[in-house]
Amino acid sequence: MPAPTIRAWRPPVAGVAEVLHAHFPEHAYPSHTHDTWTLLLVDTGTVRYDLERHEHGALGDRVTLLPPHVPHDGRSVEADGFRKRVVYLDADRIGVDRIGAAVDHPGWVEPALRRDVSALHDALRHPGDAFEAEVRLTTVADGLRQRLAGAASAVRRDRPLAHRLRDLLDERVVDGVTLDAAAAALGTSPTHLVRAFGAEFGIAPHRYLTGRRLDRARRMLLAGERAAEVAVAVGFHDQAHLTRHFRRLLGVAPAAYARSGTMSA
Repeated sequence: MPAPTIRAWRPPVAGVAEVLHAHFPEHAYPSHTHDTWTLLLVDTGTVRYDLERHEHGALGDRVTLLPPHVPHDGRSVEADGFRKRVVYLDADRIGVDRIGAAVDHPGWVEPALRRDVSALHDALRHPGDAFEAEVRLTTVADGLRQRLAGAASAVRRDRPLAHRLRDLLDERVVDGVTLDAAAAALGTSPTHLVRAFGAEFGIAPHRYLTGRRLDRARRMLLAGERAAEVAVAVGFHDQAHLTRHFRRLLGVAPAAYARSGTMSA
């Protein structure tokens, strides 16, 4: 029997109890429960599961959300097994008052939601992206709560709050700030903070902060400073963290960008 491949870890992000990435060539889960919400993406294969004696399917185009304290099992439909990514969320991130709705409707076929959850996984893989993971988690959890409530609530604009958060991020470009600390400093909730910032500036707070760090990095690189020193000086975790975001924004590595400044016109 082929052995499963598993990577599990606890990221330093409030509200996330555990992350699991796994390939199960041959495995069937017996009926069990969790004290957390199970936010599941199946990347290959198809999983069938029973939730309160009703059969459901989890496959590649679906985002599945299993509620805490409700028994469920899981088994592969296909001979090659399945690959999955799971974020286990503390019960209060979605709310125990949504358990009944999740039993009735434990998933959605929504490409945008799937992209958001996949991006959350990407951020959770990198310790230096904790602020991004906090913002993405807040957005995803808010969206899931709204879906389980049956309707999306209207975004309430709060321009002064959005500008206060921008000022705070500008002050903390290098040191950074957690989403909970920013919300506490500004006297609001993380959810309202993320909504207000996005409504005012059309960008998530973590993208704004990353952009400010990259602005500083570009100027320092063109001034001849080494990428490893620039990374730490502008607030990135290390040079690899800088390089990943630099490539994402500009399509080239920091070293290539720095060399371009020495080329003759």
